[in-house]
Amino acid sequence: MRYKYYVESLADGRRIYLYRPTYLNKGIDFQVTVEKYDGAEDGRPSHEDILDDLKNKKANEPQIYLKLIEAITRVWNCEEPNVVMREYPGFNFTCGHSVELLLKALKWLFIEQDVTYWNYVGREKLMAAIKSV
Repeated sequence: MRYKYYVESLADGRRIYLYRPTYLNKGIDFQVTVEKYDGAEDGRPSHEDILDDLKNKKANEPQIYLKLIEAITRVWNCEEPNVVMREYPGFNFTCGHSVELLLKALKWLFIEQDVTYWNYVGREKLMAAIKSV
């Protein structure tokens, strides 16, 4: 049996949900899925998708990008994306995914890494990749 857990809602009406079990990590893992992601019915934002999006944002708008990294760091430190976003009003980029989608998806990707790799190893690996962009 497969399960869907709706965990976040986006301002545009789409939802983020967790899908489990997966076939990785003895079935204890889950997939982070976004409705209508990148034009598909539903899709999974991969670490690589997010890193590519961040690279484009950094190249196009480096000053705003620095604030985005601050916001991501706060989510990495377990602050709720909605709380973090309230402190960065008008946080818009001209390319890629919305900040809301990034922060809410990353929240669950960090959690997924916590489940997969204990003792913050996975969470730290993902954040190190983000900081190296």
